[in-house]
Amino acid sequence: MSKPVRVRFAPSPTGPLHIGGVRTALFNYLFAKKHNGTFILRIEDTDQNRFVEGAENYIEESLKWCGIRVDEGVNTNEKFGPYRQSERKHIYKKYADQLIANGKAYYAFDTADDLDAHRKDHEAQGKTFIYNWHNREKGRLVNSLVLSAEETQAKLDAGDDYVIRFLSPQDETLHLTDIIRGNMTIDTNILDDKVLFKSDGLPTYHLANIVDDHLMEISHVIRGEEWLPSLALHYQLYDAFGWEKPEFAHLPLILKPTGKGKLSKRDGDKLGFPVFPLAYKDHQTGDISRGYREDGYFPEAVVNFLAFLGWNPGTEQEIFSMDELISAFDLERVNKAGARFDPDKTKWFNHHYMQEQYNDDLAETFKQIQPELAEIDVNYVELVVALIKERATFVSDFWALSHFFFQTPTDLDEKAVKKAWKDDSPEIMTQVVTVIDSVNDYTVENLQTELKGWITKNDIGFGKVMMPLRLALVGALQGPDVFDIMYLIGKDETKRRIENLVNTFS
Repeated sequence: MSKPVRVRFAPSPTGPLHIGGVRTALFNYLFAKKHNGTFILRIEDTDQNRFVEGAENYIEESLKWCGIRVDEGVNTNEKFGPYRQSERKHIYKKYADQLIANGKAYYAFDTADDLDAHRKDHEAQGKTFIYNWHNREKGRLVNSLVLSAEETQAKLDAGDDYVIRFLSPQDETLHLTDIIRGNMTIDTNILDDKVLFKSDGLPTYHLANIVDDHLMEISHVIRGEEWLPSLALHYQLYDAFGWEKPEFAHLPLILKPTGKGKLSKRDGDKLGFPVFPLAYKDHQTGDISRGYREDGYFPEAVVNFLAFLGWNPGTEQEIFSMDELISAFDLERVNKAGARFDPDKTKWFNHHYMQEQYNDDLAETFKQIQPELAEIDVNYVELVVALIKERATFVSDFWALSHFFFQTPTDLDEKAVKKAWKDDSPEIMTQVVTVIDSVNDYTVENLQTELKGWITKNDIGFGKVMMPLRLALVGALQGPDVFDIMYLIGKDETKRRIENLVNTFS
């Protein structure tokens, strides 16, 4: 690439970060790292009416949990700081004034009531009110295009409220280029004169965004599809300032599991999955929204499934480490069409990454979330985890898969009893106790050799032994290998459970 790659993720701290925002950050990060570039986190907090305390920390913690490392940002290598827009307010007025001086923007003094009256008047005529070349100089609107320079200055000196609007051109065709969507054309006659700056000293998103991207030397703007309608204005602003444009790429929407409409928190609540990376508490209502971290997902799984929401590597490979994603990622392989969110696929990814976790780490987590394990040796828990994690998607699944390793079963599965316990089962199981008691070196291998040898020698059906044995140990016909269970719970407990079952049906 001709110049250093510098990309930015620029969220607003107005609440929890949606996974769509995390995906935008991820794609920016992958692109930057692929090209040895810089990933920047900029906080766009000029809308103080919607500012939420703690939201900035939530954003930073979310990215950190996902392994998305910030190269520049608040308190991080502030080469072009500050990185909060609210701390850059002094910068934007200069550029708004520059546009006015160059005839690319103008002052508008219309009140909210006046504009509302114009909208209603147009609606009554079956039209849509657009503040642009149709009406900006026809005398009904109050702006510096119809006022004299003296009248305009008098209003400014008097402290009248105003906005600065971009002067959108008439009868021109804009040619726009997007890495993902290709070439587009826009008729400028349909564009409105967007507000860029307000008399309260704050810029709108459009002006602040363009100025910051230019001053921070952003090479590529990779953002969500919802910003595509703003591309025409942003192109024009770069031209108005005489600045080199960055390259643009607008990512597809993340769609509901049905494939229709944008994924929302309501969809997650309804179908039982999170839409935020971390749990989030609304300080006004006290409501807590679920998060992938708290629901037991591994960050590697979240990153992996997010990468496939709109991108594909062009191969059959589905499991990617972060380094592999960086190597394979290409904006040219990002789709235009929306990406359907599949809750089952996210669980599939998590199940895969469960198998890659260290057993000692999983054992520690299991002990933390399961009160019954408080006094159990973590080394024993680790041995159990090694046997059951293949069947688990989340650590929260562990107890249902392993409780019989820690507690003697008290309830028997009725269907299992009907299937496993026959008239001759008491006699057979009493003999099994004798066989187990005779095993001196109590190992899995020796248990297996002795018991299978006894079954074969006595010409007993294998199921007539193994099914009631499993029923005695587990309380159901499920679980890991019977000999592994017998070994871990020990000889005495194994014998006791078999005897308990025999006594139950005697």
